[in-house]
Amino acid sequence: MKFPDYNLIPALKRNLEEQGFKRPTDIQYKSIPPVLKGEDVLAIAQTGTGKTAAFAIPVIQILATRKVIEEVYGIRCLVMVPTHELAMQVAGVIESLMKGTGLRVMGLFGGVEQDPQIAALKHGVDVLVATPGRMFDLASQGFLMLNRVEILILDEADHMLELGFINDMRQLIRKLPTRRQTLFYSATINEQIKKLAYELVKNAVRIQISPKDPVAKNIDHAVAFIEMDDKRFFLERFIQENPDKKMLVFVRTKVRAERVAKALQRVDISSQTIHGDKIQDERSQVMSNFRKGTNQILIATDVSARGIDIPNVEFVINYDLPDVAENYVHRVGRTGRGTNKGIAISFCSPQEKELLKEIEGYLFKPVTVMKIDREEYEATLDFSDDAPSDWRSIIKENEAFVNKKKKKPFKKGRKF
Repeated sequence: MKFPDYNLIPALKRNLEEQGFKRPTDIQYKSIPPVLKGEDVLAIAQTGTGKTAAFAIPVIQILATRKVIEEVYGIRCLVMVPTHELAMQVAGVIESLMKGTGLRVMGLFGGVEQDPQIAALKHGVDVLVATPGRMFDLASQGFLMLNRVEILILDEADHMLELGFINDMRQLIRKLPTRRQTLFYSATINEQIKKLAYELVKNAVRIQISPKDPVAKNIDHAVAFIEMDDKRFFLERFIQENPDKKMLVFVRTKVRAERVAKALQRVDISSQTIHGDKIQDERSQVMSNFRKGTNQILIATDVSARGIDIPNVEFVINYDLPDVAENYVHRVGRTGRGTNKGIAISFCSPQEKELLKEIEGYLFKPVTVMKIDREEYEATLDFSDDAPSDWRSIIKENEAFVNKKKKKPFKKGRKF
């Protein structure tokens, strides 16, 4: 079935054609009919499979064709997302599909002045895409009326319902009309979160795409065993051997992000960082540079692992393994979007092997290992302009010892 075959309003069909939507993905094909029928939906599908369009298309159709009974204007659809970047992205997708319908969408998030947001809300918004902090803030100040919400959508639903946040969600539910449609979309969801989700829906239609392998089939992912202090040399070499390729590098902390960027700067590799310590304007500019290709190397914490659709990311590098196993799926899913192919490589130090076990347990299978022999490992360290200045002297000093064992020298403390 193709999109022209759906019974959609002309403006929406035209927008789909202009945006290059021809045939629905699996999640779109299974999700659009029940949403159009007004049913609650709990949908789980791999990253990069088109979940945003899966709810945006039917919601726009519903809002454009359903009569507004009350004259008093209010928000008709509330989309909750976990991050600023995702709020902007989802609002952008919905806006592109809304053209010519007379509907309005707005992204609401913190880190920017609230007065322009309040003014925009007063002009009227049909669909509000919001992060929790700013949404609850404006609601508590009386600037956000939620009594006319017809549809509630939780995007990246597992993250929205994490422990510590479920109480806020329950508080939100109390502010919404009892008669409403509720939609949940995510790439991952565990049993505990599933139970919480079912508290908020009524007879939800359960949709699950490719549940046996949460990593999309067009993503090749593997792990390389590398000492913690040597990771920067392998990252440098990988970047140098793949020039002009868009690369997303994930690290564990904000401090690590800045340190890796500085290490690359020392060898004349340009990169940018994105994390929670940056103000919103900086984050927006960094994301814009990466999307346009002005910057090819983006170093990020997990703030960018959730739902961000960045065009043409050829490689994802897990410089650090994630602390939470399911975040591995979200990270590697930043490449191989849609029909594109992608490659994800994880650097695993001896200290991170337990994290790798947790990831493999979550995936129900081992991650392919990239074998690096001693010669290649040492060549990578020697390849770097930022390697220790006494590297060769260390080799010579230890040459007598290693020759006795008829083995090539390697750096002190390195294990294979």
